[in-house]
Amino acid sequence: MRLETYQTDGFYDEMFEADGAPRSRVRGLASRLAGLSEGELTQRQKAADMTLLNMGITFAVYGHEAGTEKVWPFDVVPRVVEGHEFARIDKGLKQRIQALNLFIADVYGEAKIIRDKVVPAELIYSAPCFLKQCVGLKPPGGVWCHVTGTDLVRHSDGKFYVLEDNLRCPSGVSYVIENREVMKRTYPQMFDGMRIQPVEDYPEKLLETLQHVAPPADGVPNVVVLTPGIYNSAYFEHSFLAQQMGVDLVEGSDLVISGGFVWMRTTRGLKRVDVIYRRIDDTFLDPTRFRADSMLGVPGLMEVYENGNVTLANAPGTGVADDKAVYAYVPQIIKYYLQEEMILPNVPTHVCWVDKERDYVLEHLHELVVKPTNESGGYGILIGPRASAEELANYKELIRANPRNYIAQPVIALSRVPTIVDDHLEGRHVDLRPYILYGKDIFVLPGGLTRVALRKGSLIVNSSQGGGSKDTWVLAEDGLNGSHDIASKQAQTQSQSQSQSQTQSKPAFVASGS
Repeated sequence: MRLETYQTDGFYDEMFEADGAPRSRVRGLASRLAGLSEGELTQRQKAADMTLLNMGITFAVYGHEAGTEKVWPFDVVPRVVEGHEFARIDKGLKQRIQALNLFIADVYGEAKIIRDKVVPAELIYSAPCFLKQCVGLKPPGGVWCHVTGTDLVRHSDGKFYVLEDNLRCPSGVSYVIENREVMKRTYPQMFDGMRIQPVEDYPEKLLETLQHVAPPADGVPNVVVLTPGIYNSAYFEHSFLAQQMGVDLVEGSDLVISGGFVWMRTTRGLKRVDVIYRRIDDTFLDPTRFRADSMLGVPGLMEVYENGNVTLANAPGTGVADDKAVYAYVPQIIKYYLQEEMILPNVPTHVCWVDKERDYVLEHLHELVVKPTNESGGYGILIGPRASAEELANYKELIRANPRNYIAQPVIALSRVPTIVDDHLEGRHVDLRPYILYGKDIFVLPGGLTRVALRKGSLIVNSSQGGGSKDTWVLAEDGLNGSHDIASKQAQTQSQSQSQSQTQSKPAFVASGS
């Protein structure tokens, strides 16, 4: 394959220097790509697409004219992160999640950070995800955010920045595991001699986390995954994680409250439930406390939770900490609770509810990226430099009408990674979502979900808007836990690739659009 025609186009490219030379972290990978015969990489990509289809790894985009269920878009060229880089990410994310957990406990408890005027009271109590029903709650072990997905971007300076936090029901980790599996099946030779940290043990780590935060119980705590059902866009992930952990996948109708505990209906009678890894939104959990019209939750669930007889992961109310306006205050939150400076910096952010900052945003709207504070999936974003005069005018009115609902940030030149386009490689913008588990300790999955904007020039990486994903390789270094040599397990990898026929009988599910 010819690599000399590849263009970085002035962006920070994670595989090539500006002069076209491969970066030190990927010289082996670049050499391997250059040694491919014409058309071989395209054939590998087609094989990966077929494997994804046969494995039923799909996602949903509601309202799309071509239908809702689509094969998960995956690019076979991996994204490589050096071990020392991820060591800093690991340390920074552990710091961040520890501080955010303390923040959530505080705002629903004594609210010291509000009384000390570090974070404005108006900002917290006007947040749509602040739930007054959660004031006074004390989750088992003091842990509110058991599972977090934090989005990172690499800027033109080569450094990683935090773009946003996802502390409610973050999705996508199933694709991290399946991306690695697909790579092993379709291109095992790519791993030769590479020392890559594993991701396959995430379900085991997740189960350990959930069991650790269970209320006192006789024997091994019973964990279940609570799903809205087969028509939910993330149902593939719910099913996958339940199967990988070896626990039951349940809907609200499968659970009942009796004697102050949660029970699961089974063919052998009722079985007590100790931990619910819930994948439904807060306000659908219990119709007696939140939305009375909810048919997804369990009536009386919150009372059992408040009495400490069941654990909900994540705890309801955690969304107050991933409000994009609250995000702007995370540096102060870390300093307040930990007396430390932030390790992973935020992207500079203007909060439009502050008069001075709103005036600046309105004046410089054509230069900024504007985001609604509680939307997800890349919806509602205005990229000022690419917006029409009409779009800018409309957005100014939206900001003036509801300034609390918007933040603005400078346009970040997201790093690019080589991606297959037809029969050659082109640079496409990427972000990274590592996953953090908080139980007895804090664990950061080495790697995470690399999302790639498959459309040329696009900065929107969400799969619901034309994005895809890559396998993320974190190179092992001495002192990094869990490192192993993939090459030494080549025989095992090839054996796994031969098991494809056994997996083709799996049912196809619908998965999250992330």
